[in-house]
Amino acid sequence: MNKKYIHSIGVMSGTSLDGVDLVFVKFNKNTYQDFKILKAETYCYSDTWQSTLQKAIDFTSKDLQKLDEAYGQFLGGIIVDFIKKNNIAEIDFIASHGHTILHQPEKGITLQIGSGKEIAKKTRLKTVCDFRTQDVKLGGQGAPLVPIGDELLFSNYDYCLNLGGFSNISFKDNGKRVAFDICPVNIVLNHYVSKLGLMYDDNGKIASKGTINRSLLEKLNSLSYYTLQPPKSLGLEWVKEFIFPLIDAEEKEVAVILRTFIEHIAIQIAAVIKSDSVLITGGGAFNSFLIARIQAVSNSQFSLPNNQLIDFKEALLFAFLGLLKVNNQINCLSSVTGASKNHSSGVIFNF
Repeated sequence: MNKKYIHSIGVMSGTSLDGVDLVFVKFNKNTYQDFKILKAETYCYSDTWQSTLQKAIDFTSKDLQKLDEAYGQFLGGIIVDFIKKNNIAEIDFIASHGHTILHQPEKGITLQIGSGKEIAKKTRLKTVCDFRTQDVKLGGQGAPLVPIGDELLFSNYDYCLNLGGFSNISFKDNGKRVAFDICPVNIVLNHYVSKLGLMYDDNGKIASKGTINRSLLEKLNSLSYYTLQPPKSLGLEWVKEFIFPLIDAEEKEVAVILRTFIEHIAIQIAAVIKSDSVLITGGGAFNSFLIARIQAVSNSQFSLPNNQLIDFKEALLFAFLGLLKVNNQINCLSSVTGASKNHSSGVIFNF
């Protein structure tokens, strides 16, 4: 029987450690824009996993190898649970981003743990993973990867803006797709609100009550990353080296830090966006104070999509990247990452 649709499970864990997103999605084999998210769920991390992933940046190579396998088994387990819970019968493949531990493309380093071999073994399904390594080997940033999905699935928007651990953006410039990380978002906001015993600042309520530390804001906006031309990308290492020490030296009051950093985010994003036609996704889209400040500083009005797309766009797009890899089609754009050529990235594991 010649099937019209390909069915896939996309798996994404972001740097903000708010959990693992899973989507079960179908794509029309001939018209990729004809797709539908059939099921979607976020699996929260246990305290143990959250602590382990936070500390993993300092692990030895041997310990990272063990963690890669253990995390792959963990992902395989929640995927099996997701399949059973939702009575999913037809799956062509799994596409997993894994969890980023190291990302220093200028040194030729990027590491996303979550062994595809272990996932395939646990689920007994074809698994595509390790989407970034090949791009870095080709001289690219290995990021961002979702712009091919923005290009082929969401071309009706001028800009696709994701507000996750970092803000990243994708748009057409002189006929070419351009994309890059703009600045940190939840990776910083959640770090400081955790000092109050909270996971996140609901709707930016705490930030909205703070005042702006003008000296800190000026220093944040003066960081050299913001003067670089794309392709460029950010990682936890950069935040730990430049953002946290700068904030900690300038300010102790959490509400002031949150208010100041939200203004910093708004300023950096407004410097890029030149249109009202913006698709905003990621957890930061639910921070109404952050959205209001971005709109005010950019003098734009945005309409947010449905909650499912806000929450699960990245998992959806990794399912799509996996589809392109399985079909041996281009899923990494050199105009975005700076690699020496367009290519089809990812590693396929069969059970």
